[in-house]
Amino acid sequence: MLSLLCVFAYSCKEQQTTAQNENDVISGSASLRAPAYPLITHDPYLSIWSMGDELNGSPTKHWTEKDHSLTGVLQLDDKFYQFLGMESKVWDAVLPASDEETYIVSYSETKPDDNWVKTDYDATPWKTGEAPFSDNKSMAETSWTSDDLYYRRTFNLESTDLETLYLKLSHDDNVKAWINGVQVADIKGWLDSYKYLPVSKEAISTLKPTGNVLAIHIRNTAGGQFLDAGLVTEAKSENNIEIQKAKQLNVALRANQTEYTFDADGTQIAITFTSPLLIEDLDIYSRPISYINVKVYGDESHNAKLYLGASSAIAVNQEVQEVEVSEYTNGDLTVLKAGTTSQPVLEKRGDDLRIDWGYLYVAAPSANTTQYISETAQGLDAFVSGEILDTNEKTTGKNLILNTVADLGEINSEGSEQLFMIGYDQYEAVNYFGNNLKPWWSKDGATMDQELTKAYTDYESVISKVHNFDEQLYKDALESGGEKYADLCVTAYRQAIAAHILVEAPNGDILFLSKENNSNGSINTVDVTYPSAPLFLVYNPDLLKGMLNGIFYYSESGKWKKPFPAHDLGTYPIATGQTYGEDMPVEEAGNMLILTAAIAQAEGNADYAKAHWATLTTWADYLMQSGFDPANQLSTDDFAGHLARNANLSVKAIMAIASYGKLAEMLDNKETAEKYTAAAKDMAQKWKNIAADGDHYTLAFESEGSWSQKYNLVWDEILGLDIFPKDVQKTEVAYYLNKQEAYGLPLDSRKTYTKSDWILWTATLAHNDADFKALMEPVWDFANTTSQRVPLTDWHETTNGDKVGFKARSVVGGYFIKMLKDNKLNN
Repeated sequence: MLSLLCVFAYSCKEQQTTAQNENDVISGSASLRAPAYPLITHDPYLSIWSMGDELNGSPTKHWTEKDHSLTGVLQLDDKFYQFLGMESKVWDAVLPASDEETYIVSYSETKPDDNWVKTDYDATPWKTGEAPFSDNKSMAETSWTSDDLYYRRTFNLESTDLETLYLKLSHDDNVKAWINGVQVADIKGWLDSYKYLPVSKEAISTLKPTGNVLAIHIRNTAGGQFLDAGLVTEAKSENNIEIQKAKQLNVALRANQTEYTFDADGTQIAITFTSPLLIEDLDIYSRPISYINVKVYGDESHNAKLYLGASSAIAVNQEVQEVEVSEYTNGDLTVLKAGTTSQPVLEKRGDDLRIDWGYLYVAAPSANTTQYISETAQGLDAFVSGEILDTNEKTTGKNLILNTVADLGEINSEGSEQLFMIGYDQYEAVNYFGNNLKPWWSKDGATMDQELTKAYTDYESVISKVHNFDEQLYKDALESGGEKYADLCVTAYRQAIAAHILVEAPNGDILFLSKENNSNGSINTVDVTYPSAPLFLVYNPDLLKGMLNGIFYYSESGKWKKPFPAHDLGTYPIATGQTYGEDMPVEEAGNMLILTAAIAQAEGNADYAKAHWATLTTWADYLMQSGFDPANQLSTDDFAGHLARNANLSVKAIMAIASYGKLAEMLDNKETAEKYTAAAKDMAQKWKNIAADGDHYTLAFESEGSWSQKYNLVWDEILGLDIFPKDVQKTEVAYYLNKQEAYGLPLDSRKTYTKSDWILWTATLAHNDADFKALMEPVWDFANTTSQRVPLTDWHETTNGDKVGFKARSVVGGYFIKMLKDNKLNN
């Protein structure tokens, strides 16, 4: 095994000091309490988080909040201490839902008598149909398009001796449910995946061997329609050995690492998760392998073993899908590999989905490790009982666990370390206009076994690069905006990058395609690229090109024929054409022109723009005609609804026209440069006159008493455009300072909610440190205190810090806008 002791840039002694002091902050780490902590973060599918204060306080989860369970336990002599995750609940079907078994129910779409929920009700006149019910033909076994659905499912039970019972339910929209006439649910809104709702003891007591009834009334209030339901009970563990929770002492969040320290009755545990998203080095960045390093040390000697369990749920979309797990040796590594037996490669697209093709890998040095496959409860049971399972090389089933046990031998104050690796091979990652593209790392034929070997061999050098990068990022952010600003950048870094997949287009272009997580699942959304761009402009503009290349191709191939860019390329991971229901003409044209100019500024030449000049010209001319006084249309803030004469959208159009003029100047096309630059300046002066409203500028032209954040103004200085009079920014910033709530500046005068990425852009308009911090720091307060423990939301309520919508989106890369302004793309 490689020597892994003290590979971090601080000494073992410093680690021990940290473990003993809960308030210590390791150099380069954020001091805020993150809403959720990234553990394994590579792309929209391989994305595992700890969503709480304690790593061992809840199961680890995918960003969609489905359990993607990792479990870690330390054995010291005959005692056991859990430091990672909690075992996910495993459900045994009492009454299967349609994802497990076909079933027929009686149903009515007209209101029945009041006693229709009772067991003795005669439902003979009702229709019968197979679940699920939906208005979506691709999802429905029985079509339901009316406002109301009344559902009765009669069932028998082999045993009524149930300690627990849960209603397994997926519904859209409002639903009420009864078991044998006892109400067990009353829910407003919708659940787009199965949730498990505890059934009361009163309802359980009514169960009998025959003639039970599950009754549901669902009402459609808006949008889609769906209903499926079943009953489950919680599977029991046979383990009777007590497993204690190790006491968490500290968590340190850095750009590429999350480290926890624990105390286990005097023995210390340090566990470090490293996803090396070093985007300046695409070979390392694109390798979908994370490291989990565990170090154990203490003043007293103990015989120690480590257990790591990884759920096969990481390789499925729904927990009922069957998987195959195999065990094998790869050089110095022992490996477990898991994937669905069906392997539906690129068959699904959508937002609330997990990957169910390709393979999950768990690898560890073979010298001191044992691996085995088990059903969920049995894996940890086998470890604590000391009866490690002797499994076959391949096992097929549902809800399996990939178990790894490492024998550390006798540990003492010098400590002992163990390395685990988690990887995922998607095989094929994106359907790009009919071409199934492999992930970047495997485009030239590399295999996961080869990458695991490289990751293992290169561990120390990768960790050294990670440490250097993380320290420098924190230092640069600290110098740019202070400690709280640095915290926000650290918190945003992995999230912003891991919402993308890196592939190569058939023509050799780089494609860095975002998933619009938790909003609509679009792939390569232009107005998601725009706010996320600052991070990539700071660290690797080639990746920003990778976000623009597909949009340019869509127009230049003739597949998209409109005089402005598309909103998106499809729904992730299918990039075969726009699927969003409405265009954003001024928004997307402005975004593409501004970002192309930013790339030119970063590279010191306009070669990239020259290659797309005809397309850029079409978009610039469209904005010359339609951009200044926008018609009623959506902008990137589409959740706020349509708006005509949007003053901030007009600013974007003016910045874009000026950006085109700048690009023309860089290409020595002086006549064109003068024409578009002059037009932008004329528009800016006109804008100032018609948007003026005393001490500020309006939300929409000639809409007195309204206001909005004019975050698009930030490019005037960053790109050196010098289009707007300087007093516009000063006037707006002064006004914003008096409009703040406890957790930030509202987006505009219509609501008190906000977008945190835009606040950071707006704060960057400030020309002094005090004003910047006054606008930025309430965002830190939000992130530090919000009660919603999910990957960072960019849409929150400024009055109480609650999440309004969105999570895990790439747009938080926009937090790096202040760093971008300070280096002015001249590095």
